Amino acid sequence: MIHDTATVDPDAYLGERVRVDAHAVIGAGVRIGDDCEIGPHAVLQGPMTMGRGNSVAAHAVLGGPPQDRGYAGEPTRLEIGERNVLREFVTIHRATTKDTWVTRVGDDNYIMAYAHIGHDCIVGNHVTMANGATLAGHVTVGDHVNIAGLCAIHQFARIGSHAMLGGGTMAPMDIPPYAMASGNHARLYGLNRRGLKRNGFSAEEISQIRHAYRLLFDSGLRLEQALQAIEAAPELTCQRIADLVTFIRGSKRGLTR
Repeated sequence: MIHDTATVDPDAYLGERVRVDAHAVIGAGVRIGDDCEIGPHAVLQGPMTMGRGNSVAAHAVLGGPPQDRGYAGEPTRLEIGERNVLREFVTIHRATTKDTWVTRVGDDNYIMAYAHIGHDCIVGNHVTMANGATLAGHVTVGDHVNIAGLCAIHQFARIGSHAMLGGGTMAPMDIPPYAMASGNHARLYGLNRRGLKRNGFSAEEISQIRHAYRLLFDSGLRLEQALQAIEAAPELTCQRIADLVTFIRGSKRGLTR
C-alpha cells in the first residue's frame, strides 16, 4: 500500500506487500524487498537496495550522499539486508569512492532513534545500536554487538563480534571481540559473559576466551608475545580463539586495552 501523499520515483522498485506511509519519499535507484514498511516522512535515496522484512520508522533518512568533502556525486551505494528495524531519525549514508563504494548493513539489526551509520561502514548481523549511537566513516562492526546510547566510534575503528559498549563510550581504537568496554576514552572491563552465554557459547569456549584474555591483558606480556603464547597454547584451540587472534593481528588503529 502506497499512501496518496507519498512520492515514489518511477525508477524505484518496490517488492510485494510493501507499505509506504504518508509523505515518505522513495527516490530513483532505490530497490525495496518484499514485506517492508516505510514510515511517514522517511526519505530513501539511491542507489540503494533493501532486502525483505525491514521496518523503517518516521523521518529516517537512508542512502543520502556521504558527508565527505571529496565526494563528487559518484554512484556509490547503500546495501541493507533483511529484517532490520530502523527507528525514528536514523541516518545511514552511501559510501565514498575511497574504499569499496558500498556502505553495508546486514540482517536482524535493531538501530534505535537518532543513531547514525556513516559512509563506508560495514555492520554485521544482530547488532543493536541504542539512541544516538554514532559510527563515523569506514567503521566495521561485527555480529551480535551491543552499542549503548550516545556512543561514538572513530573512523576506521573496528568493533569485534559479541562486544558490548557502555553508554557514552568514545572508542578511538579497535574494541576486541567478546569484550565489554566503556569510558572516554574507552577501556576494557572484562568479558561480555552474559552476551556470550545468550548467543550459545559453550562453557569450554568461554573458558578458553577467558584464558586468552588473561594472557593478552593481565599477564604483563607485550601484545605480540601474548599472541604468540595464545597460538602456542595447546588448550586454546577453538575457532573463537582463532577469530580473536585474527582480529587483533588485523588492527590498524591499535587495540583498546
